[in-house]
Amino acid sequence: MTRPRPPYLMRERTRHGKVVWYVRKGDGPRIRIPGEYGSGEFTEAYHAAISGQSPASKKAQSDTLEWLITRYRETSAWLTLAAATRRQRENIFKHVIDKSGHERFADITRSHMVAGRERRASTPAQARNFLDAMRGVFRWALDAGMIEVDPTAGVKNIARVKGEGFEVWTEDEVAQYEQRWPIGTKERVWLDVILYTGLRRGDAVRIGKQHVRDGVASIKTEKSRYTIEVTIPILSTLQATLDAGPTGDLAFICGDKGQPLTKESFGNVFREACRKAGVQKSAHGVRKIGATRAANAGATVAELEALFGWQGGAMASLYTRSADRRRLAKGAINKLDRGTN
Repeated sequence: MTRPRPPYLMRERTRHGKVVWYVRKGDGPRIRIPGEYGSGEFTEAYHAAISGQSPASKKAQSDTLEWLITRYRETSAWLTLAAATRRQRENIFKHVIDKSGHERFADITRSHMVAGRERRASTPAQARNFLDAMRGVFRWALDAGMIEVDPTAGVKNIARVKGEGFEVWTEDEVAQYEQRWPIGTKERVWLDVILYTGLRRGDAVRIGKQHVRDGVASIKTEKSRYTIEVTIPILSTLQATLDAGPTGDLAFICGDKGQPLTKESFGNVFREACRKAGVQKSAHGVRKIGATRAANAGATVAELEALFGWQGGAMASLYTRSADRRRLAKGAINKLDRGTN
């Protein structure tokens, strides 16, 4: 499968037939990226450009943390990460380089990693992402023989708060959203694609007509690194929404001008549509109510895993156990009622 192009990178061919590369963020200036695509020079210039530096700026010394991170970005360990993970870690690296990029990477210790985690402790997800990003760098450096001790070894992530995660939508909230965004609006397409396919955002924004054959959609999931394929019959309710549109050429979910959306931008616009409908929840909560509906209708663990792309039984069992408890409770209350007569 073709590897996704890094964000903000544009390819052009000159009138002389030469391929040139540029970085352009929004309406900002176009910055020419020198060197052959994928080379060390090219990669370093690209990362300098998206960080707001000039590609011609002074190169980092070969013993600094900035240099080490730049070299890491050229490796298979980095390039095989999901595009969304790379974007997330780029933002982390930018802050790390701004603060400590000049430090010698050989002098980075476990206490530095702990301190970095603790500075982000008020936002546990950021603390975990910071450690995950730096683990990637230093584990690669250890394997490459650049360091003798991995400073992230033994540093624990901040524990996740036990709970239900993204809050599941209620049936009333689904009805409330549907009333605000009727069939024929792009916002209704957004909801119904997630609700009636069970796809995560990263897959929901990719699925389109090209994935559907004889009324059944098949798509390999982003979370599995495109190794697990889910097969989803297109229900008549969803088909009616898609027929009314609007949809894009390559993806059912689209923006104002029919353009495809990244999962990040979709998350933002979907959240805004929810707020306008008076719903204070997320796209992932829609996926949860889909799983709840299926389980309550009697779907088995195997059936839920086939639809939602889960593995191992644990996630699917959460929904089937809840549904089973509900059915058992109904049976028990009927027995209680007979026992009181």
